[in-house]
Amino acid sequence: MANKIYKPITAGRRGMTVSDFAEVTKSVPEKSLVVSIKKSGGRNNSGKITMRHRGGGAKKKYRIIDFRRDKRDVPAKVIAIEYDPNRSARIALLSYADGEKRYILSPIGMTVGQSVISGETVEVSPGNAMPLRNMPLGTEIHNIELMPGAGGKIVRSAGAVAQLMAREGMYCQVKLPSGEVRMIHKDCFATVGQIGNIDHEKIQIGKAGRVRRMGFRPHVRGTAMNPVDHPHGGGEGKTKGGRNPVSPWGWCTKGMKTRNNSRTDRFIIKDRRK
Repeated sequence: MANKIYKPITAGRRGMTVSDFAEVTKSVPEKSLVVSIKKSGGRNNSGKITMRHRGGGAKKKYRIIDFRRDKRDVPAKVIAIEYDPNRSARIALLSYADGEKRYILSPIGMTVGQSVISGETVEVSPGNAMPLRNMPLGTEIHNIELMPGAGGKIVRSAGAVAQLMAREGMYCQVKLPSGEVRMIHKDCFATVGQIGNIDHEKIQIGKAGRVRRMGFRPHVRGTAMNPVDHPHGGGEGKTKGGRNPVSPWGWCTKGMKTRNNSRTDRFIIKDRRK
């Protein structure tokens, strides 16, 4: 896997890079696993914009991903590695022994023709899924459940990987990509391996139009606005705002802790900020 670098024939091309898609083996998705999605433009069910700077973008359809890996002890064969426009990771199309097809996240080292399986006691091999209680300590994992049977919720983006550190009682200690060490129930399932497409973080966007195709609209700086529009607006000449960075509504935007879930604080052993 590598990124393609363009010749600087225009200002937009200068410095632009894209994925070479070398690992992708199929360009058309499985029709039975694709559904249409409706764009919201950052608006809620009342039509009010709750997420600014969203809208437009290229049309795309959602691929149904099997995050639960609940088809236990049935071997599956990888028949294709595909691109997914909804996520940074690649996806793998599996064909199970009973004929059913499903998508999963594609880890590093997964190839067409490889066999994968999900179950209580399976081989520790990239793409196989099993509960944390049966994994050797030190195993690299991804697509981790936070509640047994709820499906993988964390460590799902390109290049992401967590590590099983220890087991104590009913819980396992898992080190997440952020550096946070968290307790997760030992019955939760996780998939072995590191997610592929690790060069995704090295991609250079190159030009504004490419960001618009992703569904993002322009973001105007607060210091460029008038005082009526933003707390940082106004002033004679160019100013730095005259106060700590805040949102248009006066909320602190840099450095302020936003986590507020005392119910799960006890599961965090090491905070990612420390």
